[in-house]
Amino acid sequence: MRIGFVAAVALASAVMAGCVERKPATVAFSTEEAAFIKKPGTGVITGHAFRTKPSGVVVNAAGEVVRLIPATAFARERFANLYGKRKYIPHSAYPRDDDVDPAYGEYTRTTKAASNGRFAFEKVAPGGYFLTTQVIWGDEAAFTREGGSVYDTVTLTGHETEPVEVILSGN
Repeated sequence: MRIGFVAAVALASAVMAGCVERKPATVAFSTEEAAFIKKPGTGVITGHAFRTKPSGVVVNAAGEVVRLIPATAFARERFANLYGKRKYIPHSAYPRDDDVDPAYGEYTRTTKAASNGRFAFEKVAPGGYFLTTQVIWGDEAAFTREGGSVYDTVTLTGHETEPVEVILSGN
């Protein structure tokens, strides 16, 4: 019984160590700065979202929501705060108390990844963007799950003649 308790405490400590201490926001969300996402454009962004397990098995972001977020000062600070210098955060480190400005969500676009992890955004206006989704696996009833959130950046100039391809793998 004592060994089980010690193991549980060790697991809880490991989970808490994975939590990222978030800094308070210093930049307010600006609808004016993000407004370009609502303009019609000719750009197309396609991509593949996945994570590779340590065993080498690829897990696609099948059915997951992929978000296209304008790279405003608010979003840049938010992503730096959440991800640091990485493009991946483990599921155990997700923020639990996200009190982001509700307008931030209104100035994003979403789509769902297909079963093979592929996604596309069409009629995208020129500008800088963050793309993000999650790739998680494991028993949904488990205390912790594997995988996490991935992101990358893309900039459209408005002069693209081909779709811009983005890989969301956390690498």
